[in-house]
Amino acid sequence: MGFLKNLINKIKHKRAEKTAAKIEKTTQIAQVDQKTFDQGLKKSGGVFKSALDDLVKQHKKVDAAMLESIEEMLIGFDVGTGATMKIMQAIEDEIKFQNVSDASLVKQIIIDKIFVYYIQDTIIDNGLNLKQGETNVILVSGVNGVGKTTSIAKIAHYLLDKGMKVCLIAGDTFRAGAVEQLAIWADRLHIQCFKPKMANQDPASVIYEGVKWANENKIDVVLCDTSGRLQNKINLMNELKKIDGVIKKFNPNQPCESLLVLDATTGQSGIIQAKAFSEVTKLTGIILTKMDSTSKGGIILAIKDNFNIPVKFIGLGETYNDLQPFDIEKFVLGLTKDFNLD
Repeated sequence: MGFLKNLINKIKHKRAEKTAAKIEKTTQIAQVDQKTFDQGLKKSGGVFKSALDDLVKQHKKVDAAMLESIEEMLIGFDVGTGATMKIMQAIEDEIKFQNVSDASLVKQIIIDKIFVYYIQDTIIDNGLNLKQGETNVILVSGVNGVGKTTSIAKIAHYLLDKGMKVCLIAGDTFRAGAVEQLAIWADRLHIQCFKPKMANQDPASVIYEGVKWANENKIDVVLCDTSGRLQNKINLMNELKKIDGVIKKFNPNQPCESLLVLDATTGQSGIIQAKAFSEVTKLTGIILTKMDSTSKGGIILAIKDNFNIPVKFIGLGETYNDLQPFDIEKFVLGLTKDFNLD
């Protein structure tokens, strides 16, 4: 792990004092739940390590052929074309600057540049934008099958553990079974869940009733499930605008977050989904599920490149505690756990 400590020290000298302080803060909390990251990223980390080892075996010297192989590796790791080009440029510049000719030394440069690429021009603290003394409303969207309902329950558990009062609103009245699933999770967590009073009820009216109750009962955080349908973007956009309007009747500063749930195993298909949702609503963050099931963890970088919005939570397993607040240093440490780079 020494290479990351050295990297952070170098960044501290290159970047503004305020940003360096954020990096130092991230370093101080990096050991919290690191085991969860290590275990959850075992699949991605194993593939990444094998790819880097094969790279060094195949190329004894740094040349155009090696650089082409690095580019192919990043694309294969779901980093995405745009992010790959930017990272490749940084790698090539570092190789020239350090006059590196030994292929084995390039492994550390690759990891350095992946880390630096994510944190540059990015807010490192990816916490939820919650305000004390008011009812915070979080909208959660995502297509069927990405783990949206489970993610809402896990975030509720996360907030309950912090001593907050939480309730759920079943605003996805379109998908069969969505309301019942959310209600079951609410029962398990022993919290209130607002459900439609009739089939196909207008989602905005359900959310209005739930937010009204939450304000009256001084609930800290309201988690709203919303429709994930993309077949008709105009209808979805109108629905989300209506939902936003009824929430603002209670507080013009809400909702505080609009989070999109993506399945990491879908790779670039998830990026396409995110683009579709971003066209109809202003997203503030991503919940990336099933990271423990994918061998291509580079989607984190593709998300940054396409949207420059933070990944706020990352799914690393099936239990409540396996949905973790995203931390780029823990992520890189998890991917490189068994590397020998010092």
